[in-house]
Amino acid sequence: MVEDTVLRIVLSVVVGILFAMVFCLRVLVLMERRVARIELHIDRLATRILKEELKIEKMVSKVTRKVKKGKKKKR
Repeated sequence: MVEDTVLRIVLSVVVGILFAMVFCLRVLVLMERRVARIELHIDRLATRILKEELKIEKMVSKVTRKVKKGKKKKR
């Protein structure tokens, strides 16, 4: 009878630990998905910034070309 009680307690502890491990894995998977989503948003933002920088560089190069042409004509 005592052995049966000890066995039940040990099994309860083992099952509880297994449930805790499953819950932790579930939380880890959810956090990994969240981090992946954040990384995707950061990547999209970086792409937008790069496109905007390229537009600015093109505009600056056009302006500098116009300024250089204007200075050459005055001479």
